[in-house]
Amino acid sequence: MDVTIDKNSGYCFGVEFAIQMAEDEMEHCEELYCLGDIVHNSMEVKRLYKKGLRIIDRDQLKELRDCKVLIRAHGEPPETYKLALENNIELIDASCPVVLKLQNRVKHAFDSGKVGNAQVVIYGQVGHAEVIGLAGQTGDAAIIVTTEEDLGKIDFTRPVTLFSQTTKSTKGFYHIKALIEERLRQANHDSTQPALDANDSICRQVSNREPQLARFATEHDVIVFVSGKKSSNGKALYSVCKQHNPNSYFVESEEELQPEWFAGAGSVGICGATSTPMWLMEQVSGSIAAMEGAQV
Repeated sequence: MDVTIDKNSGYCFGVEFAIQMAEDEMEHCEELYCLGDIVHNSMEVKRLYKKGLRIIDRDQLKELRDCKVLIRAHGEPPETYKLALENNIELIDASCPVVLKLQNRVKHAFDSGKVGNAQVVIYGQVGHAEVIGLAGQTGDAAIIVTTEEDLGKIDFTRPVTLFSQTTKSTKGFYHIKALIEERLRQANHDSTQPALDANDSICRQVSNREPQLARFATEHDVIVFVSGKKSSNGKALYSVCKQHNPNSYFVESEEELQPEWFAGAGSVGICGATSTPMWLMEQVSGSIAAMEGAQV
């Protein structure tokens, strides 16, 4: 049995940049605070904890004074920067450039839309760190939609400016876009239809992995997808694997592997999310090889 790790899987630029910034900073201090999990992968969070990275939430941030706090790749709302100034907190800002650019676009759309009574709608996961940062650019006035049921939050007699969380599925975004267009037509059949300004703001490092993973999934008898269970990107990419290869399995670590998955398999493909470290996929590969005496 051959075991192959997908060369296109692993950290995206934003996550890699944030982790490198954290490790560089920890070379000069015993502890560094990080606002939220630096990456949605519990194994990597544990590794960095041993180096001194301490995860805090927003309530804990309010109690800190005169220290350093890392802003992870997901970005933060304006209130976080204001609080840091008030409490003399030095921010190590590792916000992904793609996310920062999107934040600026959302703020501009919201400010511009006030004149034309437009609504800013974000296709994303409620409570996700990136979405909190994006909504913060609108004073939390943006409408967050995840499923078709959420479309009831939108006033379809008014214009809509649509954005997407950078790690959502491309297919999902265009499905939501089509539904909004249809609702606008239905609500305004006797008058001029309000405009829909749809912005595909999905990160291309994410969206490009979908066709790559689709091909990779068909090239192997069994797929093992390695990702943290909190990862929005991981859930989206795993669904691509499962769609193209029903023998696809989602694991957080090698401890979740089941020998029966590989019975009769000639080849196994290992892949992961943009938040999955290469070292973890290599550990999974080694465990599978040890099970079957496979070639890696």
